[in-house]
Amino acid sequence: MVAARITVNGKEAPIAPVKPHTTVLDFLRERGLTGTKEGCAEGECGACSVLVARPGVDKPTDWVAVNACLVPVAALDGQEVVTSEGLATAGEPGTPAALHPVQEEMAVRGGSQCGYCTPGFICSMAAEYYRPDRCAVPGPGPEPATADGGDPEHGPNGFDLHALSGNLCRCTGYRPIRDAAFAVGSPTEDDPLAQRRERPAPEPAATEYTQDDSVFLRPGTLREALRRLRERPDAVVVAGSTDWGVEVNIRSRRAGCVVAIDRLPELRELHVASDHVEIGAAKTLTEIERRLDGSVPLLAELFPQFASRLIRNSATLGGNLGTGSPIGDSAPVLLALEASLVLAGADAEREVPLRDYFTGYRQSVRRPGELIRAVRIPLPLSPVTAFHKIAKRRFDDISSVAVAFALDIEDGTVRTARIGLGGVSATPIRALATEAALEGKPWTAQSAEAAALVLQAEGTPMDDHRASARYRSAMLRQSLLKLHAQTTGQTAEYTTAHTTEQSTEAVTS
Repeated sequence: MVAARITVNGKEAPIAPVKPHTTVLDFLRERGLTGTKEGCAEGECGACSVLVARPGVDKPTDWVAVNACLVPVAALDGQEVVTSEGLATAGEPGTPAALHPVQEEMAVRGGSQCGYCTPGFICSMAAEYYRPDRCAVPGPGPEPATADGGDPEHGPNGFDLHALSGNLCRCTGYRPIRDAAFAVGSPTEDDPLAQRRERPAPEPAATEYTQDDSVFLRPGTLREALRRLRERPDAVVVAGSTDWGVEVNIRSRRAGCVVAIDRLPELRELHVASDHVEIGAAKTLTEIERRLDGSVPLLAELFPQFASRLIRNSATLGGNLGTGSPIGDSAPVLLALEASLVLAGADAEREVPLRDYFTGYRQSVRRPGELIRAVRIPLPLSPVTAFHKIAKRRFDDISSVAVAFALDIEDGTVRTARIGLGGVSATPIRALATEAALEGKPWTAQSAEAAALVLQAEGTPMDDHRASARYRSAMLRQSLLKLHAQTTGQTAEYTTAHTTEQSTEAVTS
């Protein structure tokens, strides 16, 4: 097998002799590329952001920003990486490099103070700069949007500020960074990174990288992956490493064998049939979002609230469900959509409804050696949907409570109701009692109020540092009242002393 290698800023380098758990961040810094910083070591600050060439949605290659602190460098065997140092264009010998347009705008608009977070911001900003459908006309960018006019999250140049949602700054302040983002133009025809998008991204390399009795494996096919897992039942399975990377960094966990499944072709398909949508378990959330393009509205509501763009560029549905976490945001949504999972084993496949998948805290019916191959969502979709995420921060935060609704309302009557809940039990659950309380009832304020009281009692919420059990119960109730208000505009009937008193008491208890 060919020795593991990685291309960084156009130069190929061997990965050896680092250990298999070594992150891309540590690999780069050990080679003098110190623009890539460690801030949080868990994918929340973006100081470590770098660009990776990935298969594109609108072009053969997309430049995708990822958290270098989470990804093991062995996972990028055969891949191309660009750091903040690699964005500038080299000049003639003896002359300084020419700043990249993103770097130039950050400099002239005061987007950097201490500079610690700046390289990460620049890499995330560059990924958005090269997004093919952002801005079609090359040339100078428009002036930044004013504070009191226009869409505050989307620039006149098409720049989506959510591209920077995973990057934090403590001293400069976000206004000049936003000004820089809204001022960049489009890539010119001679831009080498823009030209690189026209060629296919590197194929995934089958990898078997061993150092100090630890091994990182990337099988070439699903069959090979399942065989390897049968041979190594102790193996840790990773896709985007957004969960495992935190375990490695924060809890110093090590594995004798890691099996990467993120580039398996059989796990990366997405197709729409007449009666279902099938999404490969190793598709990243960003890829799913852009390929579905809003055709599954409940998923479209989920994506902007799921962590940050940096995380969504690596995280997968299979990984989010595979951990069995009761606060994973995708599970409530998929429960409301009545999704099922296709589980692949060495001998056969089976399909399991998601409502039957979770059996206990971080436990499931998945057998040793099985992998989640795909998520299936039945069609047609319910027309009334909503995803309510209650968290301490608007974005890039863990849910205190997550509620997903999918209702079919015909002639003012609720024909079917499906409600998924997260954060109120040891597993994600369906709110079966509330569904029964809604079905067959008129979609009125009185019926919503009665069902909301049932929803308030669903699950077994607990007190922790994110919220109290009483607060969680109150938010369940409020979420259904909010849904009714959103779909009918009838808010006055809910503005009662009882509602206000109960919510206030839950918040302060």
